[in-house]
Amino acid sequence: MLSLIVFWVAALVAIAAAVRVITVRNPITCVLHLIVTLVALAVLFLQLSAEFIAILQIIIYAGAIMVLFLFIVMMLNLKRDEFGPNPLRGIRVFGGILGATFLAELFVLFGGVDAVVGPAPEGFGSVTAIGKALFGGYLFAFELTSILLLAAALAVMVVARPRRDGEVEG
Repeated sequence: MLSLIVFWVAALVAIAAAVRVITVRNPITCVLHLIVTLVALAVLFLQLSAEFIAILQIIIYAGAIMVLFLFIVMMLNLKRDEFGPNPLRGIRVFGGILGATFLAELFVLFGGVDAVVGPAPEGFGSVTAIGKALFGGYLFAFELTSILLLAAALAVMVVARPRRDGEVEG
């Protein structure tokens, strides 16, 4: 019973924080909500007996990558007046209704928690299983993702840097 309560609390916190990530206009607040989402997901990994993934989730994603995102956001030095009017204000209610409907359909489709949370496969979350996945069949996708993330971070820094006098855009 306690694990079910922990699951629901962690899942609701993860969903609420993820919704706040895409609805908050302040980038620093957005990153902080993303950290809350990652910590809630780490709790869910702990419930699946995937301690290694949970620790990696907190150390790498919530620690290192989110600190990098915070540095990038702070380097952009965004001011509140640069955001302009909110173009999504009119569709937030529609999106909320659509999201609630989707969640209700998922709950009805799976018929409760027991169908959603099944037993984890043998060796799920172990160092051996992760190593085999990363350096086995998913090596190309893993390396491609890392190169894409690095290129995106560099592109944001190049696009957002202030222009000097006489410098031509392009």
